[in-house]
Amino acid sequence: MTTKQFILYFFTLLIGATSCREDELVVPTEYEILGDERRDGDIRGFYLVNEGNMGSNKCTLDYYDYYTGLYSRNFYAEKNPNVIKELGDVGNDIGIYGSKLYVVVNCSHKVEVLDAHSGIRLGQVDIPNCRYVRFHRGKAYVSSYVGPVLIDPDAPKGAVYEVDTLSLAVTRKVSVGYQPEEMEIVDDYMYVANSGGYRAPEYDNTVSIIQMIDFKQVRQIPVGINLHRLKKDKYNKLWVTSRGDYQMRPSRLYVMQKKPGFNQMEVTDTIPVACSDMAIHGDKMYYYATEWNNYTASNSISYGVIDVRTKEIISENFITDGTEKEISIPYGIAVHPETGDIFVTDAKNYVSSGTLYCFSPEGRKKWSVRTGDIPAHITFLKK
Repeated sequence: MTTKQFILYFFTLLIGATSCREDELVVPTEYEILGDERRDGDIRGFYLVNEGNMGSNKCTLDYYDYYTGLYSRNFYAEKNPNVIKELGDVGNDIGIYGSKLYVVVNCSHKVEVLDAHSGIRLGQVDIPNCRYVRFHRGKAYVSSYVGPVLIDPDAPKGAVYEVDTLSLAVTRKVSVGYQPEEMEIVDDYMYVANSGGYRAPEYDNTVSIIQMIDFKQVRQIPVGINLHRLKKDKYNKLWVTSRGDYQMRPSRLYVMQKKPGFNQMEVTDTIPVACSDMAIHGDKMYYYATEWNNYTASNSISYGVIDVRTKEIISENFITDGTEKEISIPYGIAVHPETGDIFVTDAKNYVSSGTLYCFSPEGRKKWSVRTGDIPAHITFLKK
């Protein structure tokens, strides 16, 4: 090969590589008409983050617009064509505060921050092994496993990071229990569900209490092993889920509330149901359970409704038309804050496109739509 031929060959390869990179960067958004249009009220639409299988770098964002009735699938790359790795690996949570949208990307060790209305990337916050996000008085709070993504009996204690929502700088950090998950804030105390999942079978069983003024852990309350979800109802009671040990100790749901004379929450009730996730709307809690058992190597799936005032189970299935049979693996749940429509995501086989289902408050299927891989977390966008 002559020098001239070599140079021509080199530039041909370079152009080809550049073209491939551009093709890889800009993935066109897919649109689907659902037709469930609604212009009244304060909700413009909602975002859905698809986790993507760990190691696949396939976390994606979908958006539904109630003004147009259009469902947009995987719009991040088109909105942000210069971000090479797109959102990253495993989208674990999502939330809106002010004008910003926060996407917690677990295995990429970051929180992506976007403009909530345009989807344009504003920046990122680097937090190791981050899990969930909550907001309070101008700050974002992110739970973190701190250590590497690794099952390890010596895994370190986790932490909660405080992030200033204007500068996107980490301002404070507090150590909590092992492998912390969801959080809620009530009366200037933060409650954090600790799982200890990396240290199995020596799970953590506590809820950490953080005093927000000086951002220090003041107590750890024993609740149940392998804690995960923690949600606040309108009466300021906390609902906490335990995943059990996947063998002899089943998943359970616990209630925490203040006792007379106490400033902090205490465990007051155990609800004898399995619960993987829940969404509270008014006086009703809608929940589902996908309970894995190592002995049977199978899932037990259930749905239900609890009255948060009385703590009683008022229905053993919030889907009333039989269409729950279409759902393979329920993986996320949300309720429209105004209409009461119930959304359930289906992870299917965890490696291909999932499905989002919308049910009326009466439990009848309204529509379903294809999503990205492992659809999981929803947040609603106000006008």
